[in-house]
Amino acid sequence: MNAVVRLALLQARRDRGILAAWILGIAGLGYAAATAVTTQFGADGERAALVAVAAASPAFLFLRGLPDGISTGAVTFFQGYSFTAVLAGLMGTFLVVRHTRADEDLGRFELLGSTPVSRTASLYATLLLGSGANLVLALAVAAGFAGAGLPATGSFLAGAAVGLVGLFFVGLAAVVAQIMPSARSTNGTAAALVGAAYLIRGAGDALGTANMSLLQVTPALPSLFSPIGWGQRVRPFTDADPLPLLMLGGAAVVLGGAAVALRSGRDLGASYITADESGAERAGGGPASVGGLAWRLQRGTLAGWCFSAAVLGGVAGGLGPVVRDALAKNPSLMELMSRLVPGDATMVDLFTTAMLGIAGVLAAAAGIQAVLRLRAEEAEGRAEMLLAVPASRFRWLGAALAVAAITTTAVAAAAGASAAAVLAVMEAGGSSPGVVFAAALAHVPAALVFPAVTVLVFALAPRWSSPFGWAALAVALVLGQFGELLGLPVWLQDLSPFRHSSAMPVEAFDPGGALLMAAVALAAGAAAGRLIRKRDLAA
Repeated sequence: MNAVVRLALLQARRDRGILAAWILGIAGLGYAAATAVTTQFGADGERAALVAVAAASPAFLFLRGLPDGISTGAVTFFQGYSFTAVLAGLMGTFLVVRHTRADEDLGRFELLGSTPVSRTASLYATLLLGSGANLVLALAVAAGFAGAGLPATGSFLAGAAVGLVGLFFVGLAAVVAQIMPSARSTNGTAAALVGAAYLIRGAGDALGTANMSLLQVTPALPSLFSPIGWGQRVRPFTDADPLPLLMLGGAAVVLGGAAVALRSGRDLGASYITADESGAERAGGGPASVGGLAWRLQRGTLAGWCFSAAVLGGVAGGLGPVVRDALAKNPSLMELMSRLVPGDATMVDLFTTAMLGIAGVLAAAAGIQAVLRLRAEEAEGRAEMLLAVPASRFRWLGAALAVAAITTTAVAAAAGASAAAVLAVMEAGGSSPGVVFAAALAHVPAALVFPAVTVLVFALAPRWSSPFGWAALAVALVLGQFGELLGLPVWLQDLSPFRHSSAMPVEAFDPGGALLMAAVALAAGAAAGRLIRKRDLAA
């Protein structure tokens, strides 16, 4: 036990900066949301109007969650819980992968195995660190809510809901780390499971039933299959129910135990899903070039991202007509939505627009991951061997950027094609398949900004490229989703590239915004290509 605690302290020391940023960022977002609701929607009538609009919009329910009354705490929890729960889940999964499969891939576990500790000691230490980090997160979120003037009991329950969702994904990521063959595949799978939990919760909320006053929505069955949906059912500021917290905690313990059992049953470096290392007797012509090698290394990951985007598009297409039919049965909701939906857009168009916006975020994330392969190659010494042949750094970086651009475009296109196809098959109405496909591609210029600025930071300060890339995406999401709620200046909100994407098919395409974002991406990429030649390779 002493060894486990020492290892946990060592891991905590390695992660002290990263975890502090995660915890303070999530808790700060909760505090800012609570303060904004208190100041901007101080009157009951203002909060009631906000909740009624949300209850009548399945797209809003999908993105934010379930309205549950008009108290300041209830509106704050509704506005921010789903997003903070996703962030807590990602914090937990990245923490686990860093200290399990990633350390295993880098050979650090071999050094640890030479000492008299059990093979599961490091995993126990990681689970202990993940538990402690989420405990601190829960207390920080609760303190933020209470500091903004919300009731103490509700603040504590809300913080516990966020922290226990994070703890659930700590256990889930630990299981995935034993099953998958590499840190890259583990990170991708675990993050995809967090996204799936958000989508399942969103589907259940979008199909929920609003009461006659439009102040509360009861979720549909799908939200029961999402840990984020479980946390939402705590209802900390109305009729508090701690039972979902027990479910989350119990599930986390079970998953942690399963991870330990799986680790005990496998050898160091092995996995329960084995990567196919077979290949042709002779290599094709593609990997002979820097661009061909970059494509070969990325194509499997690209297929995974495109599959996820296609699933998202299918959900958009499948839920659109269901939401339309549900609203048709409620004349009061239909009347309210007819006043809210701009122009001639239909309810299906509104829902599709919201979902394709999420697809744009996926495309940006896929692009960031594609260019971060440069950092992995440099840190692990492969770039030094690659650049020893007649291949310039400019070509090396340019190839990665080109593959990232292809990846970003392909992910958005997969979501748009899937949504268009499902909407056409179901004869849901709304915009034509061509317009839906174009609506997905309208987010590509903004999404391309993220891999471009990430590779620019890589050219300047390689160690900061990964934290900066993911932090930039998170900040852009906060500015886009919460900028108006937080009362941020318009110029600050406009720093988010997603603010310049055309919300098709609800809005017309804006070529000015697309050209501006494309110019920013090209300028950042060109600057990175110039700067990469002026620095030494870094470990």
